[in-house]
Amino acid sequence: MKTNSARGGQHHYHVGASLAWTGVLMEALLSLVMVLLLCFPLCFEIDFHCPHDVIWREPKLSFVIIFASSRSSFNVESRPYTVMLITTMMKAILTAAVLCGAVSAFAPVVQQPRGLSAANQLQQYQVQPIVSRRAASDDENNNDDVTSAKVPSDWQSQILSGLSVIIDPDLDADIVSLGFVQNLQIDDSGVVSIDLCLTTPACPIKDLFVQQCQDIINGLEFTRGAQVTLTAQQNEAPTAAPLGMSQIGAVIAVSSCKGGVGKSTTAVNLAFALEGMGAKVGIFDADVYGPSLPTMVAVEDDNVRFVGRQIAPLKRGGVSLMSFGYVNEGSAVMRGPMVTQLLDQFLSLTNWGPLDYLILDMPPGTGDIQLTLSQRLNITAAVIVTTPQELSFVDVERGVEMFDTVNVPCIAVVENMAYFEKEKSANVEVDYETLRDKFLQVLKERDDIADEAAADVVNSLIDTVQENVQNAGKGEMEEIRIFGQGHKRRLSEQWGIEHTFSVPLVSTIAKNGDSGTPFILDNPSSPQAETYKELAKTVARETSKVLFSKTSRPNLSYLSEAHVIQVDGMDQGTLAPAELRRECRCAACVEELTGKQILNPESIPESIRPMSMSPTGNYAVSVDWSDGHKSLYPYRQIRSMLASKNTNDEVLDGNMEKEKETVQL
Repeated sequence: MKTNSARGGQHHYHVGASLAWTGVLMEALLSLVMVLLLCFPLCFEIDFHCPHDVIWREPKLSFVIIFASSRSSFNVESRPYTVMLITTMMKAILTAAVLCGAVSAFAPVVQQPRGLSAANQLQQYQVQPIVSRRAASDDENNNDDVTSAKVPSDWQSQILSGLSVIIDPDLDADIVSLGFVQNLQIDDSGVVSIDLCLTTPACPIKDLFVQQCQDIINGLEFTRGAQVTLTAQQNEAPTAAPLGMSQIGAVIAVSSCKGGVGKSTTAVNLAFALEGMGAKVGIFDADVYGPSLPTMVAVEDDNVRFVGRQIAPLKRGGVSLMSFGYVNEGSAVMRGPMVTQLLDQFLSLTNWGPLDYLILDMPPGTGDIQLTLSQRLNITAAVIVTTPQELSFVDVERGVEMFDTVNVPCIAVVENMAYFEKEKSANVEVDYETLRDKFLQVLKERDDIADEAAADVVNSLIDTVQENVQNAGKGEMEEIRIFGQGHKRRLSEQWGIEHTFSVPLVSTIAKNGDSGTPFILDNPSSPQAETYKELAKTVARETSKVLFSKTSRPNLSYLSEAHVIQVDGMDQGTLAPAELRRECRCAACVEELTGKQILNPESIPESIRPMSMSPTGNYAVSVDWSDGHKSLYPYRQIRSMLASKNTNDEVLDGNMEKEKETVQL
């Protein structure tokens, strides 16, 4: 190191001496240039572009840069004072360069990288944009801000603690305790990345989860960004599931218990709505006697292919399809046991692959085939399709009871063909002749209006009235209930089914069903398509509750000694049997259309007691009373009664305390 420094000093000393002698020679040449310029008035202009630090530290290269970056132009002028001024400036610049070279012999040496050619050294010292000291200082401060926020040792616990405030409304728990947050990492720049593993890729609020996670992570001092990747939990089918269904997460049965109510239409549009939400979906047409799927959904390739010893399902978009009608165009003339075996073979031999949902288009009825399918497939949940008629509602009751027998919860009811939409028309009758005479009479009473002008004004007024009458209510739609008001309220109050949907009678839905293209694909923005999308969101949420919710249903038991009904579980308390019996909302106790109570509360004795109590689905409990009546109570009704009773007890206790205080005073 010392040797190199000595050599560098000697080198700069010789350069400085050389530059000094060069300055003397340039002085003589400059005098000659002055003489020439006086004889031939020329203007010599030179621009120098060289950094001052380069001239100070590298005098040898400074001269190269000066002469390499100069620009010269000669203009004939007849102004001697201009020539004198320019030559004087040139003399001063050259003298300064000589002085810099001389002083540089005593300047500290800057080590340069070895092996650089002259061209590379010249490129290294090319002129760069000048940056103010204030801007450079601001950049340094910004860099300090980025690097100053050190990642604490407990950064994982801080992030998880922040994310634990995000609650899944369906499972009623935070996303951290549910195990949704996985692969938590942070890089050197402070960017946090996580995987959000949801219960289903069709989660209706997945975008909200992502936004909430990003906001919370970005709000921490040591983070500089958040990357959230959405994933879904792997499908785990029951061990007793058929071979081809081993990778199916949930089986959703769409049942009507009665033919001709639009069950297959609902199943098809529900499947494609779920697929549009990001889920992997399949449809299995279990109606062997009258398969509808081949007519309602035209496949991309109708050739049946085999994967090993299994049948590959047909495809339409991202939806897998299988029906007896795809493999056999003829009708199925066979008895019940043969149909059951055929369906079992279809389910076992179809290679569905990984699916989030398999929509099972059930055959109508509540017979042996339906019961066998419910038990064999381990159905996750059921959607009931009906129409507003009383006869269809009776079938809904049978369907709910059938699924309750095999422990399948009914999560939604679709009331198909609920109403007919018609553009409102104005029911206004106007006697235009009488109106015309009155207008003329009023105008003739004025002396400043001629008869012809008055007639023109009256005609214009009549035309305006007619136009307003015709446009009255135009654009507004009214619902015409062709088959009655329906039973949505009754389903909610009696059976505890909270999610009911009404689909109107629309001709385009029927046309799409016959054309082979689902309605929701051709009309994705229509109000009816939005209804199917809301149904799909409900199915996704309720299925997650069935599969992943840890909340337990209330457990009811009768304590004969205390003559009370004990409610255990998340909602605890006691109810008097007579009080619960008087709150029955069945059709025999409450008028359906008006909600007026038919049952006389005084007719229920205090000694009445429950003979048996059993859960019905996931939403209600069935009670057989000692008076021979059978009631069905939704769990939310029982919770409401407990809350009301607790409130009344608190008020009563408060009044008693006030009375005691008054007595003491």
